[in-house]
Parts: sequence; structure tokens; C-alpha cells
Amino acid sequence: MKLSLLDLGDRLTDPITGVCPTPAERHRAIVEASAVADEAGFHGVHIGEHHGLEYIYSAPPVILAAIAERTTNLRLSTGVTLAANLDPVRVAEDYATVDVLSGGRCEVVVGRGHFFVATYALFGQRVEDSHELFNDAIELLLQLWSGETVNWPGSRHRAPIEGFTLQPPPVDGIPLWVGGGASETTVDLTARLGLDLLLPSVFGDPEKLKPVVETYREKFASYGHAREPRVGAAWHVNVGKTSQGARARWEPRYREYFDLMMQRGNRAAPAPTPFYDTPLDFDHVTTHGPAIVGSPDEVADRLNRAAAMLTADTNLISLNMGGCPTEEFIDMVELIGAQVIPQLD
Repeated sequence: MKLSLLDLGDRLTDPITGVCPTPAERHRAIVEASAVADEAGFHGVHIGEHHGLEYIYSAPPVILAAIAERTTNLRLSTGVTLAANLDPVRVAEDYATVDVLSGGRCEVVVGRGHFFVATYALFGQRVEDSHELFNDAIELLLQLWSGETVNWPGSRHRAPIEGFTLQPPPVDGIPLWVGGGASETTVDLTARLGLDLLLPSVFGDPEKLKPVVETYREKFASYGHAREPRVGAAWHVNVGKTSQGARARWEPRYREYFDLMMQRGNRAAPAPTPFYDTPLDFDHVTTHGPAIVGSPDEVADRLNRAAAMLTADTNLISLNMGGCPTEEFIDMVELIGAQVIPQLD
């Protein structure tokens, strides 16, 4: 199993200490933690992207470039790049630049981001056009990162491109993942284009995604791709030296984060995810949901079982949520490197 950090950049007051990190502190934390993760044996780091929300990371390629300078082996990725909202040429240039600066370590996960309709309004778009915008973006990114001169006929949402060659070109192409699974259309597109799939497993009972994975793998094979597909999953995680200690310190922070998601979900469109429209049952979500908490042995066991259930070879873990202090975040990264990663299948 490949284990990577996931950080969406939620900025909340710690319910235990009463301290709210500054935006600068929140950004520096993931850079510092990534440097530790590189030494601890993590596979990669994924940075979220939001605009105008309590999730304050709006420029993942800038953060990833900073991380690239502090690391040697980490894959540098996103969670997710809002491909439907951004101009594909600008996206291609930004991440190709990260790729050349890091020696070819960049991967990108794209998503429609239609959960937050306000983002579409901010960029002068309609959420009803999200599928078309997303499909156009993926098609263009694949061409732009190919190293070939691009001639693109244009679409309802973007002007044609004639004789354009991306600068800088990526070192050897940039692996492209699609973050999704709730939409059958997205699953089919991902399989047809031979792209890898990152599941929305933090949004409910992960077992309900098993049929999605099965459909994706069947479709991927039916399109005749030569390689095996990669499947990724994401989890909320907290690890401590003891199970009791980890649960006691995490529950108030997880409730803080859950409350944020419920508030955001009530303002989302077209509809909030069912996982965040009912009060939190902490015991249930840490045994049957996407939350994994406990000692290193417990966390390793749960990660192994969860990954096997979804046949996920790449697993992203979100550690510093709900106001978690940077010191505890880095302590968990070190503990996972020392005692969890060696136990992973």
C-alpha cells in the first residue's frame, strides 16, 4: 500500500487549546510536515483547492513547489484540482512547472468541484455546465502534457487553440487521476480515457463504494487499456501511542470539523452529501465510516482492511483537521512512519 498525506486546509479554532492558526501558520504546517513525511517513508502529499471558504488553500501548485524544495522522494499531488473552474492551459503550465522543479514528481487529481456551487459563480460559470467544462479540461490537459503541439477545435466554453506547445514541458508526462465516483458519467469517462480513480471515500460509508470500484475496473478492462488501473481512497486519521489517548484528543476536533462540513453542506448545491446532514455518531463513524483512530496497531489494521475492501493501492490520510496543532500533526507523521507504515500490506 502507498500512503500519502492529504491536507484540504481547513482553518478552525482548536476546541482543546482555543487557538486558531494564522493563514501563514496553516500553510507552513503542511510544508514542514511534508518534509518529515518524506523522511518517514510516505509516498506523497495531496493539497486541496478551494476559493473563498474556510478551507484556505487556494493555490496548490505554489504550496507543492515549496514542498518540492524540502523533499526528495514525495509524489506531489492535489486533492483535487478544480479542473472545471480553471483554464486548462494555466493548469497545465502550473503543474508542469512543479514537475520540472521537482524532477518529475508531480501527479494531478482533477475533480468537478460541483459540491460548492458558489465557486462556479465566483468564476462566472454555471454549475449546470460542470460536466462539459470538466470533460473539456481533461481532454485538453492530456494533450497539453503530451509534449506535442496542440491544435484544439474549441468548444462552447473555450476558444480554439492553434499550434500551441506547452512551456515548460513536463519531465515525462504528468499522471492524471480523476477524483470522483458519485457520478456514473465520471466513472465511465475515467475508465474510457485510461485514467486512475480517486474515490470520495471521506463522504460516508466506504463499503457503498465497492460497486463503483467494480464498475470502474470492468469498464477500464473493456476499453482495452494495456495497464492495470490504480484506485485511491481517502480517510480521516488520528493516531496516538494509545487508543484511549487518540480518541480522547480527536473527538472534539473531529466534531469541530464535522460541524464545519455540515454548515458547508447546508449551503451546497445541488444537494448536501447525506453523510453530513445528520448529527455525528463518533463511535459509528470510527468503526463503519471513513474515520480511523487509535494506536499504531489499530490504525494499521483498519487501513489494511479498508484498503482491501476497496482494492485501493493508494491511500490518502487527513491528519491535521479540526484545529490540530502543528506539533501534534508532525508527531503523528513520525509515529505513522515508524510504527504504521511497516505494517501496511
